[in-house]
Amino acid sequence: MLTILRVLLGFGFSTVAFAAPSKPNILFILTDDQAPWAFGPSGYKQVKTPHMDRLAREGAYFPNAFTPTPVCSPARAGIMTSRYGTELGIFDWINPSVDKGLGLDGKIPTWPRLLQQSGYATALFGKWHLGDLPEQHPTKRGYDTFVGFLGGGSPPKNPTLEKNGINEKREGFIVDVVADEAIAWLRQRDASKPFAVSLHFREPHASYLPVREEDWAKVKDLDPVIPNPDYPGLDVERVKRLTREYLASVAAVDRNLGHVLAALDELKLTANTLVIFTSDHGYNMGHHALQHKGNASWMLKQEFLPPATPTISLGRRPNMFDTSVHIPLAIRWPGVVQPGTVNPHTLSHLDWFPTLTAIAGATIPVGTIIRGRDVQPLLRGTAKNWNDDFYAEYSMRHGAQVHMRMYRTPDWKLIRDFNNEGRDELYHLAADPDETRNLIADGSPAVKQILTDLDARILAKMEELKDPALPQARARSRR
Repeated sequence: MLTILRVLLGFGFSTVAFAAPSKPNILFILTDDQAPWAFGPSGYKQVKTPHMDRLAREGAYFPNAFTPTPVCSPARAGIMTSRYGTELGIFDWINPSVDKGLGLDGKIPTWPRLLQQSGYATALFGKWHLGDLPEQHPTKRGYDTFVGFLGGGSPPKNPTLEKNGINEKREGFIVDVVADEAIAWLRQRDASKPFAVSLHFREPHASYLPVREEDWAKVKDLDPVIPNPDYPGLDVERVKRLTREYLASVAAVDRNLGHVLAALDELKLTANTLVIFTSDHGYNMGHHALQHKGNASWMLKQEFLPPATPTISLGRRPNMFDTSVHIPLAIRWPGVVQPGTVNPHTLSHLDWFPTLTAIAGATIPVGTIIRGRDVQPLLRGTAKNWNDDFYAEYSMRHGAQVHMRMYRTPDWKLIRDFNNEGRDELYHLAADPDETRNLIADGSPAVKQILTDLDARILAKMEELKDPALPQARARSRR
């Protein structure tokens, strides 16, 4: 379908993707900083997520879903537009103190806007983080309704949220407030229109606490099994304490997911609602001795911290480990997605724009650039010859200056940092899925051939995207 789209665009036609007679409702649920290892469908058992499990049981679980950039704002921009952050000028999380005026360009189509134009009632509840100027407001990017916060962070309790254009202090836990607002909107919506609701939880982003006592009770006595307890210098007690807190925040999300799913049931919307549950990127909690995502920090005792460099501040470890680029994903679409499916194929946040516009029958403007794929063949079980390779990028600007580019196949992954010598990494995922052995210096002919091949693929992708780091990449490739 995407091939047809590109051909038509090349001839200057706009396109309409034909939908089923009854357009499905769409509920897109996005958590913040939730790793697949903290997601029940992945097999993780240290915290119970019965409602996330329910979605996977009644739909499909995708164990190989990824983010194009392992940090907030460019990941969210990719979700909205099917474009890489480097194409949009959004390289790192938008820091309002230094990134004044930065946000998602209004000339770039977003799927909420196109669904809005095709007759959907649209609403966003929760986090935006794609610009805080009036002209960058979610209601200028396709949402009829917005209740939430524009920036990157909010306290877990008693937040200040915007509603009806007015910022007001709200009592209670933000995870509950945004879920309740979404449910109230579903009850009061214009039932003559299909809806596309985005529910963007801030959880389990730090600060993880406070949470409701019922959520804390699920983990307070847990002695967490941590991934790298013998890592030299690891602050094990800190890792365990923060793991408990993090999992309490995950439990709070799951509890509210249950409320939302119950509301769909009560309102008899379940049968005609496509539900997508995912997160903006992955997360480390002791994995590789790190905390956070692509802009991770070491969880080592002070005396074990690697020294700072001119481009990487003390305590930082920019990375593109699978724990950072891998995302949780469950999709329920009654009558389309076979219940209980586990689909091993690769998809990414870049795929939501082409998929959701096709499902909604939305008209895509002439000349629109689309980097992702319509994943309906995966959802319907009809995909053939699906390409499971994946490319990602991260030009970190806050706390470090790196130009990391990554090419991943099911068996191998190459990460190159074109701003820093000595930071390239090559992992044989088939034999080393936890990425513990960097083979970049392996001189064997077979590994050298893999390295050459993946390096060429990275450079070709950078050429395609007109990547601003191309000069550094070309200079490195000539050595």
